[in-house]
Amino acid sequence: MADIEPYLFLAPVAVYALGALLALVDRHAPGRSPHAAALAGSLIGLFVAVRALLAGTTQQVATFSIVPFASISFRLDPLSAFFLLVISLVAAAASLYAIGYLRAETGSVAGLSAAYNGFLAAMALVILADSVFAFLFAWEAMSLVSFFLVIHNHRQDEVRRAGFIYLVMTHASSAFLLGGFLVLFANAGSLDFAAIRSAAANLPPLSRDLAFLGALIAFGTKAGVIPLHVWLPRAHPAAPSHVSALMSGVMIKTAVYGLVRIGFDLAGPGPAWWGGLILALGVISAVLGVLYALMEHDLKRLLAYHSVENIGIILMGLGAALLLASFGQPAGAALALVACLFHVLNHAVFKALLFLGVGAVQHSTHTRDLEALGGLIRRMPWTAAAFLVGSAAISALPPLNGFVSEWITFQSLLLLGTSGSGPTVAIGAAGAAGLLALTGGLAAFCFVKAFGIAFLGLPRSAAADEAHEVGKPMLLGMGLLALLCFGLGLLPTFIVRLLAPVTNALTGAVAQPSLSLVPLTAPSRGGNLAPLSVLGLLIALGVLALLLGRLIGGPGRSRVSPPWVCGIELEPSMQYSATALAKPVRIIFRGLIRPYREIERQHKSGVAYFVSGVSYEAGVHPIYERYFYNPAVRMLLMLANQVRLLQTGSLRMYLSYMFATLVIVLLLTR
Repeated sequence: MADIEPYLFLAPVAVYALGALLALVDRHAPGRSPHAAALAGSLIGLFVAVRALLAGTTQQVATFSIVPFASISFRLDPLSAFFLLVISLVAAAASLYAIGYLRAETGSVAGLSAAYNGFLAAMALVILADSVFAFLFAWEAMSLVSFFLVIHNHRQDEVRRAGFIYLVMTHASSAFLLGGFLVLFANAGSLDFAAIRSAAANLPPLSRDLAFLGALIAFGTKAGVIPLHVWLPRAHPAAPSHVSALMSGVMIKTAVYGLVRIGFDLAGPGPAWWGGLILALGVISAVLGVLYALMEHDLKRLLAYHSVENIGIILMGLGAALLLASFGQPAGAALALVACLFHVLNHAVFKALLFLGVGAVQHSTHTRDLEALGGLIRRMPWTAAAFLVGSAAISALPPLNGFVSEWITFQSLLLLGTSGSGPTVAIGAAGAAGLLALTGGLAAFCFVKAFGIAFLGLPRSAAADEAHEVGKPMLLGMGLLALLCFGLGLLPTFIVRLLAPVTNALTGAVAQPSLSLVPLTAPSRGGNLAPLSVLGLLIALGVLALLLGRLIGGPGRSRVSPPWVCGIELEPSMQYSATALAKPVRIIFRGLIRPYREIERQHKSGVAYFVSGVSYEAGVHPIYERYFYNPAVRMLLMLANQVRLLQTGSLRMYLSYMFATLVIVLLLTR
């Protein structure tokens, strides 16, 4: 047993590998057995992660050496244990959901199930890797397997294009990641994280900054930070819904893990501009992400843009943590890091819940278009309840989990602003806090649109009118995440306690956020929050309103009658549309999102005065693609055409190229 103990933290990976094998050999039930194995692996991972966080221990195992200066090694420390907890929680719910979801799935269910388990194994290996070789191997495996999951429905042109863009962007990020690691290797003389960690204090400033910038571009691309986000709103909607939940809720968080690992462990501590740059990127991603989400009417694309927004909120906490660490305030850095990591967990839970809810809607109605939905609360009441919980959580409404982590983020920004580090930092922190508040308000408005248009009112199509509730496995998966939204919001001190060894290892301090489970006592800077007291207050206010209504208006009476619409029968076309609901925001922020609208009129018999039909299209201009990506692609194609001239087809010419290259290499290395 003593020989097995150091390897136990790799048990989830082994179970995921078993699930992938089952998917390929068990042809009779390819959707059940592999996902049952994935559920078992996630439960084991949850146990391993919680045990490691409670103990605050580190386990390590080195498998074999490839070259004298590097080995494939894995390590479970408090930071990787926390991210293993995040992966395992979402994977458990998604695996349970998938058992019912895949019953109506078309295509190769066996291949999808095998890739799903491989995806979970690769994500676990990414956060457990303790050497450059192991990390890059797991990173590339995660990227390739997720690519195959994205193009599962490859017969659709849009899906194939989304997969291609995702593959290009993720391999571009891998190139920058490799460059950053090579800079660290040049200083440490080894590709093992232990050697890089030991040599971090002696890193020259230029090498430190180059490693950070390479990691920021690489991990920022995977996380979907603006302007590196162009793949995300395409790839996440293309994947099956339980995979979208994992990609949006978990996979992009491996990039946050990488930034924390580089910024605090392998290359840190760094200068103040690291934190300032990350904080600025977080603010931009949060504000623009929620604005782009408001313009979307495809539910999956809407949720994908909200991932950009929430990654921005996470980066606000991380940027504040790096800034406070550079100012020599470890307690403040620990508080901001708790805000960052707590929102990592919260976003994983409520975003996965929302994607699973959209998957249930699509499973029942075969559409994700808001303009074709409506009235689903009567036909899918349990799905509607779960989606409502997720909508309230992502809108940061108390007493749900999104409110708690954004509360701590506000606290860390206020602490940053009053840290005495100069007026520039104070103004920047105040501006970030104000824009975070704006982001929360816009997110709430967006989910009023998403929930109201999809679930309330009258059905806008025959598919919505014929919708039905989904099966029990799908409801259980959503119900588990909905309960977690309440649990994490009402008992946040448990997560703060689990994060104590993480912050202590990275910042040298333990965070003390203004959270408690008892009624408010002495106030602190930024205010106190007692979630259970807030819940009691909300319940009391609701009961008080009900009692006042009964006292003033008397006993309630039920009356069923059609709504008043000027004496005619109510029709679905008379309701608010998603486009109309978002129009005020589109007008107010038109300078940022660059909207457009096109109106085309059809005239009867060619006479200009008699209009027989009108078509209307509205959207936003993809400014990043127009002004950055499209010119870059044109330049690369032009360069490729010039290089193509070297491809003469002559064997003698190719031999001369090889000879010239050999001579140049010998001259440079002599």
